[in-house]
Amino acid sequence: MSYEASKTRAIWGPDVMTLLTGQGLDIGCGPDPILPTVDRFDLEQGDANTITRYVHKQYDFVFSSHTLEHMVDPYAALEEWFALVKPGGHLIVLVPDEDLYEQGHFPSIFNTDHKSTFTIHKSQSWSPRSVNVTDLVRSLPAEAVSVTLQDHGYDRRLYRHGSTAWGRWLWRVARRVARRFPAAEEIVLRIAYRCGAVIDQTSSDGRFAQIQVIVRRPASSPPAG
Repeated sequence: MSYEASKTRAIWGPDVMTLLTGQGLDIGCGPDPILPTVDRFDLEQGDANTITRYVHKQYDFVFSSHTLEHMVDPYAALEEWFALVKPGGHLIVLVPDEDLYEQGHFPSIFNTDHKSTFTIHKSQSWSPRSVNVTDLVRSLPAEAVSVTLQDHGYDRRLYRHGSTAWGRWLWRVARRVARRFPAAEEIVLRIAYRCGAVIDQTSSDGRFAQIQVIVRRPASSPPAG
């Protein structure tokens, strides 16, 4: 999910953009930081699972796009990330929605490094590594600002829960064709779907299958650690 931060910033309103004030940290940003002025933390800087071993300051905001699903323990990792938020500051995290993105597959067809899947809340999940985001938020000493499903541009007519080995192979072929002929991408994806492929719609600009979490550290919160 490269450049998901830029995609998300394009759909944000002023209510979210105003949270990105002061000094910020972007965890797992790669070449796509949420703002050019943020401090960056990626593989070159250390292990984000235990980020407080490497980062010893707090920020007005901490942002992470599609990194938490790569963490060994998302609860422990998020607690580490939240420790870097100043009192009164915000933590903003984006993760893929397990139904719209993984579509019944774990490990993920589209990114085999995903170690967990995420849902806003449900009592049962098809995924053996499902994380309820509402429970995740409650595990923090934080004020929940919002937990939102972002499915802008997602075509539910192309949703398929589960697929065969043929369908998974067909997706890989279709994606290569679509990259070579981007003007025909929509037609290629629809043909592949009708032939049994499971489709990663987020590989296209303007299509989302993610959950956005925003929490605030109370202004009276004691210093981390």
